[in-house]
Amino acid sequence: MNPSPPFVELKDVTLEYTGDGAATRAIERASVSIARGEFVAIAGPSGCGKTTILKLVAGLLKATAGRVNVKGELVRGPLKIVGMAFQNPTLLPWRTTLQNVLLPLEIVQPHKSQYRKNSKPYREAAHALLATVGLADFAERQPWQLSGGMQQRASLCRALIHAPEILLLDEPFGALDAFTREELWGVLQTLWQKRQCTVILVTHDLREAVYLANTVYVMSRRPGRLVYRAAVNLPRPRTLEDTFKPEFTEAVHAIRRQIEGGRE
Repeated sequence: MNPSPPFVELKDVTLEYTGDGAATRAIERASVSIARGEFVAIAGPSGCGKTTILKLVAGLLKATAGRVNVKGELVRGPLKIVGMAFQNPTLLPWRTTLQNVLLPLEIVQPHKSQYRKNSKPYREAAHALLATVGLADFAERQPWQLSGGMQQRASLCRALIHAPEILLLDEPFGALDAFTREELWGVLQTLWQKRQCTVILVTHDLREAVYLANTVYVMSRRPGRLVYRAAVNLPRPRTLEDTFKPEFTEAVHAIRRQIEGGRE
């Protein structure tokens, strides 16, 4: 029986930015295969092209060479099946938490037309998402009334409200304190286990990568190349207590050694 084709695939992808008559090669001959429903983390030195890979998968950038395929098709432009969350939650200050979560439905087709005709099921879905992340009582609050961790929870709900097949996360917890960040690892793990969408997480935090991902990829310094792949064979659901176990710390140290080796 033939194995299932990759859901997301980069094949020998190179990307160069041009400006002021000069070209900067961000990533070089990067190849990766991601299965449907897999949770992948990408780690590496600052400026190595991690965020560039997210933009390529989302169709926001076009590769200079190589191919980016999603669901077996060449990515030719922005994909509607993608949800994104960033380091800063960027909630609109004049909208309530619920209204911020519903925002993609007012923009993304085919949800835009359906939402205008009947918003009730979408509002119910938004309330259910907010309940999952512990914000059931904050739906009508303004962003300034939420803590940073609460705002990031709302941002995750907004990224998931249109049931994307791919969730792209760019350092989503990087601006939070350690206690809140670790708490949100559990929140994200719960959301992923319920939704089973394909997740690509960019992070500098190797403990975060090992806690959340099935597979961790390490990139070299710019021009970024995918130089190491580590399968994380730890049982789920994972807990903060697991992060102190020898098998967890050894997985983190093994990845760190690869990153430090890539700096030489």
